[in-house]
Amino acid sequence: MTLDNDFARLSDFEPMKAELTGIRQHLHANPELSFEEAETARFVAEKLEGWGYDVTRNVGGHGVVARMTVGAGKKSIAIRADMDALPITEQTGASYASKTPGKMHACGHDGHTTILLGAAEYLARTRRFNGTVNLIFQPAEEAGAVS
Repeated sequence: MTLDNDFARLSDFEPMKAELTGIRQHLHANPELSFEEAETARFVAEKLEGWGYDVTRNVGGHGVVARMTVGAGKKSIAIRADMDALPITEQTGASYASKTPGKMHACGHDGHTTILLGAAEYLARTRRFNGTVNLIFQPAEEAGAVS
């Protein structure tokens, strides 16, 4: 017996490759420091709502929590990503470099947010689970997440 069909494959994300690349580059180019993630939170919440998630905004500041239940399963899982940037001036020269002087996604939170959005889209599209998935997009991680 093989379990290969029970797991997502990289190829399952191919339909979203261009969109995920665009999301990451958008987030990278528009960094927001801890307690300032209003536009990032809006962007994330709108994506999630478009995919059918129940979304709660402004959790602990600019946090976003999304929930989707599929089937009658009683189990639930939570997956988290951080959204804030650092007070660093970007000097990469990338075409999608920070547009905001003194602010940069130098710690990978733009990637973390994009990865969780990719998982969110996949779960909403395939609905290959039975229970509840909770997605937590955390603000102010770099500041200790105190609000």
